[in-house]
Amino acid sequence: MGSRDASIEALLSKATDQVGRIAAEYEASLHAKKITPALRVDIKNACENLRSALDYLAADIRERFCPNAPRRNYYFPILPDRAGFDTKLEEWFPGLRESAPALAAELEAVQPYREGREWLGQFNRLNRENKHGDLVEQTRVETKETTVSGSGGEVSWGPDAVAFGPGVSILGAPIDPQTQLPVRGSPVAVKQVVWVDFRFEGLGVSAISLLRTALEGVRSIVARIQRLADEAG
Repeated sequence: MGSRDASIEALLSKATDQVGRIAAEYEASLHAKKITPALRVDIKNACENLRSALDYLAADIRERFCPNAPRRNYYFPILPDRAGFDTKLEEWFPGLRESAPALAAELEAVQPYREGREWLGQFNRLNRENKHGDLVEQTRVETKETTVSGSGGEVSWGPDAVAFGPGVSILGAPIDPQTQLPVRGSPVAVKQVVWVDFRFEGLGVSAISLLRTALEGVRSIVARIQRLADEAG
């Protein structure tokens, strides 16, 4: 598409390597029940590289389709609502709707207020809040799940969200109110699992899941916009 294609691909390649390394370190941190300062920095750097790839993309769009744009600070647009997007599109990319309407429409289609694009707003907030400081706190969260299976099927529930009283049965097995499990000798199989993760404070999302989603999402955005830009000439 533009003069920064090689730099964008280098940033995406670097972020891919970083997220792969972070995933391995993440597992070790879960066992240790804390995230090391080094891992926090790796997460921050991976996010910054992904954001830079988007901003390089924005620079190529302006250079190619907005030749009369005034000199000012601008970024790849990530806005919380349509009104804000329309304002920034005209401010940062004047004339884009006329010179490359499909490209302008695609920029609007990926905004975080669109269904399925919420991750982009979370990613943007993570970058914005840590641009000049430490990564936002990550809290270790344990989610417990009990699964009972038998001839009648399988039932799962979260013990922290459900409390069974006397007289309750699941798949024909009486539940002991003290243990919240089927009584001993019941003809069912019981499995208890503890799901463990770290979540970004204030975002309420899994740290590793957001990173993986952002990596694939940014790659997808870059590829589609570059293709549309080439088609626009």
